[in-house]
Amino acid sequence: MRGKTVVVTGASAGIGEALAVVLAGRGANLVLAARNEEALQRVKARCEAAGGRAVVVPTDVGDAEACHHLVDRAVEAFGGIDVLVNNAGVTMDARVDEVKDLGLFERLMRINYLGSVYCTAHALPHLKARRGLVVAVSSLTGKTGVPNRSGYAASKHAMHGFFDSLRIELRGTGVDVTVVCPGFVATGIRDSALGADGQPVRQSKHNERAGDNMDVDTCVAIILKAMDQREREVVMTTKARVAQFLKLVAPGLVDRIAAKTIQDRQR
Repeated sequence: MRGKTVVVTGASAGIGEALAVVLAGRGANLVLAARNEEALQRVKARCEAAGGRAVVVPTDVGDAEACHHLVDRAVEAFGGIDVLVNNAGVTMDARVDEVKDLGLFERLMRINYLGSVYCTAHALPHLKARRGLVVAVSSLTGKTGVPNRSGYAASKHAMHGFFDSLRIELRGTGVDVTVVCPGFVATGIRDSALGADGQPVRQSKHNERAGDNMDVDTCVAIILKAMDQREREVVMTTKARVAQFLKLVAPGLVDRIAAKTIQDRQR
């Protein structure tokens, strides 16, 4: 990664922040994107302290023009793009029959799915020029439905369809597509989940210190390995890989497991 230019969306916290700092330690040039400029400046300082170069580009990935500006700024700062990490995302925590503001489904799709589409489409010419890599940070909910996360699961399923199709289109160009599917990771994403009224819940209803939560550093190490090897797809846990097989032969069992998992994590 030394000297490579990496654009990371959702870089102001969680997986995006941790990944950016580790990449900076490897000598990468970081282009940090998120809506919170103050938080991005803090991450920039961490990246520079780790030995990398970084620029901050406040970006709402749900805005196509903002994504275009992000790519233009990356090229202006470092001359091109080697890796695009589509990490920005928001989740939800409400049953469909509880939802009062149906606009939350559109918001989830715009940020999680269309944000990745916008950034990728604008970055593709530059990625092709350097035979680069597109990384999509999806979720296990992109592989199977999860209660209380219907809109989030839908947006991640859409991501999978888009990037699987794009991978085929890019055959022969030298550009690879890696989709990573974390499970429960110890970040603050569920504290900012959208509730039934379309507003952030602020405090998760689930046990975010549950023993089966993966720590951020472990998650980032898995992503980095996948990037280094330009892997096609990474499902992060053994339990999840088993569930993918079970979904083919016993889908009703997977439904029951998903329901029980969420129930067990309720406070």
